[in-house]
Amino acid sequence: MHAVLPSPGTTLAPTLAFIAAVILSFLLKLWLSSRQMRHVSGHRQAVPEAFAATVPLSAHQKAADYTIARGRLGTLHLAWDTALLIGWTLLGGLDLLNQWALTWRHELGGMGYQLALLTAFALLSGVLDLPWSLYSTFRLEERFGFNRTTLRLFIVDGLKGLGVGLVLGLPFAALILWLMGAPGHQWWLWAWGAWVAYNLLMMVVIPLVVAPLFNKFEPLSDAAVADRVNALLQRCGFASKGLFVMDGSKRSAHGNAYFTGLGAAKRVVFFDTLIARLNPPEIEAVLAHELGHFKRRHVLQRMLLSFALSLAGFALLGWLSGQAGFFLSLGVRPSLEAPNDALALLLFLLALPPFTFFVTPLMSFWSRKHEFEADAYACAQASGQDLSNALLKLHEDNAGTLTPDPVFARFYYSHPPASERLAAIAAVGRPA
Repeated sequence: MHAVLPSPGTTLAPTLAFIAAVILSFLLKLWLSSRQMRHVSGHRQAVPEAFAATVPLSAHQKAADYTIARGRLGTLHLAWDTALLIGWTLLGGLDLLNQWALTWRHELGGMGYQLALLTAFALLSGVLDLPWSLYSTFRLEERFGFNRTTLRLFIVDGLKGLGVGLVLGLPFAALILWLMGAPGHQWWLWAWGAWVAYNLLMMVVIPLVVAPLFNKFEPLSDAAVADRVNALLQRCGFASKGLFVMDGSKRSAHGNAYFTGLGAAKRVVFFDTLIARLNPPEIEAVLAHELGHFKRRHVLQRMLLSFALSLAGFALLGWLSGQAGFFLSLGVRPSLEAPNDALALLLFLLALPPFTFFVTPLMSFWSRKHEFEADAYACAQASGQDLSNALLKLHEDNAGTLTPDPVFARFYYSHPPASERLAAIAAVGRPA
């Protein structure tokens, strides 16, 4: 689509709204982070009374130090990302990149030029974020004993990720751009339908094709665990296409378990670090929690919400992409001769997060509610005591703080703080 120049004075209000959203979101993030670090630091010297018998002081202090170190790095990263956002938009970075890509328009054609713009932006963004990834992996995670990634593996992972992005991402991007350039004003509805289909397809492709490129997935061989898990799955009426152990330990000491896939690709995956740390009853309890998300339809609810929000996003993009003021107010000159669809898409993805950030506490509240419900389901299908023991072990192994700032936790935490979660599990097990 081609832009129509706006009337004078129509770009100031959007610019001011964007600046206000960027500043307010930055200051709120900074305030929340400082609260978290101060609160954790202030409670570093003593294990909370509820955990005094089960959590060593050394583990509590390690969790506090890890949380504070991540908070400090996160604050620096926040400042960097905010500066980059302003640089890409109001200071003309994206416009400069687009002007460069436009020089290739005659050689590449309209679609080729737009895909080149998307690819160049993605590569530059990755390069600009690379120092942070390197420091986080090889300094911060290394300092606290979590990193097991070698530099060679880090590079190989990056190259594989780039290849997967090109193979799976570019064709889909081309489809979206083609729909955006099609005649009519309802292209965004077709683009949303393509987005939904693509996400459903990826739920099959990623477990079967993409994930094995990065990790080994071997059938669960521990008979004691397998028997318990299969019995649990049968009790819960869950049909899995396999139980697998993933070699997560080659990158990190953190442990986890998850369900993935759709239809024939549906599978249960355990990190090898989790298998090594928990006993069979505890693994059963953790899996029962994950099953609770399926049985309470949390996965379906989250998927439907994601699709509903993406529909609203595509509708908004459909309107904004035809407004030259949208481009000009954010530091980009739309072309009067070439399609501006890729430019609109990038600008939209850059400008939206400062506005949507303010709904984070609502999403966090909803997620915590789901976690409580999944825990209650797990207590009905397995042992609540085993679930509590497993959560404490994983909390300690992942250096999760037991003393988060209440405001920070309410705003960000997708899982309830450990004290609230364990209290709720204990309450479920008590007679009424």
